[in-house]
Amino acid sequence: MRITLLALLAALTGCGSVTPIKTVEQVDLQRFMGDWYVIANIPTPFEKGAHNAVESYQLNDKGEIQTTFTFRKDSFDGKEKVMRPKGVVRDASNADWGMQFWFTWPFKAEYKIIYLTDDYGQTVVGRSKRDFVWIMARQPSIPDADYAAILEFVAEQGYDVSKIQRVPQRW
Repeated sequence: MRITLLALLAALTGCGSVTPIKTVEQVDLQRFMGDWYVIANIPTPFEKGAHNAVESYQLNDKGEIQTTFTFRKDSFDGKEKVMRPKGVVRDASNADWGMQFWFTWPFKAEYKIIYLTDDYGQTVVGRSKRDFVWIMARQPSIPDADYAAILEFVAEQGYDVSKIQRVPQRW
């Protein structure tokens, strides 16, 4: 268990030399806050088998992003899992965050907003290592054409899209 956590810590904190991934130019944090349904991802070990995955953000009075990530494990009726990392904005664009999980303290996992529609309805969060990615939307599904365009965008960013998995959503 300890070795697994250490390996995951190294993966999430971004050890090693990689080409930085480009973020969107600017994020209005107030508009970005709220619920985001995870449409697809390259999952971390903790979220494999997730169903009805939702990431919720709330900006606190310290300027930190209180995050609640919930999902059902392995089925729609599976055990509910909840994670509560804290996000910290790292630059003036508000698109580069450090995400603090209990198991990564004192390190912060890289969290970069690399795609965001003008209406703040769809987003992609990525990492420079191109090991994990999250395609999210304000609704539990998106049109197939939008999904295909996002996959093409993610591939252009250097991701292996064959590793991306749809996250089952049924509400």
